[in-house]
Amino acid sequence: MYIPLEKEFYLQSTLDLAKSLLGCLLIKETPVGTASGIIVETEAYMGPNDRAAHSFGNRRTKRTEIMFGEPGITYTYSMHTHCLFNVVSGGSGYPEAILVRAVEPFDGQELMAERRPKAKNLFQWTNGPGKLTKALGITMSDYGHPLDQSPLWIAEGQKVDPKLIASGPRIGIHNSGEAVHYPWRYWVKENKFISR
Repeated sequence: MYIPLEKEFYLQSTLDLAKSLLGCLLIKETPVGTASGIIVETEAYMGPNDRAAHSFGNRRTKRTEIMFGEPGITYTYSMHTHCLFNVVSGGSGYPEAILVRAVEPFDGQELMAERRPKAKNLFQWTNGPGKLTKALGITMSDYGHPLDQSPLWIAEGQKVDPKLIASGPRIGIHNSGEAVHYPWRYWVKENKFISR
């Protein structure tokens, strides 16, 4: 049994947390079994001043409401037919979040294979934000779930040497002005499961 990280873990600044999540284990229990993956790619969204963030300009909607609360909570949203998984960060009243873009399969690989039957190989099970949620069984119903509790939680995984962390512009945010260039995407260098 992997122990959930304490709430204090999520109190670091959003950019630091986006790096600290690399190497952590993202775990989801479902009635058919448990699947988990090592987080290998994240993207930070810095709230009111970040044109790429859902909460840009302090936009407060039914969807973004959870981001205005305490850190360490699940923020899921739909994009096309995909559910995307985010970790709320930034502290109460500071609506920031971190998108988990890719994980490396860990436990429950048989389940992942069943959930991702069209993937050509195991690298394609979880090498994107919509793929990893399908593989792990994360759904929109996980919105608002505290990440220090079952059935969805983050545990300590593998320590990542800071020298192995790369950063660069985020992906798929073309209409967000200067925010397109902010180097707030982080990944484990040379990991085969990153999204690009």
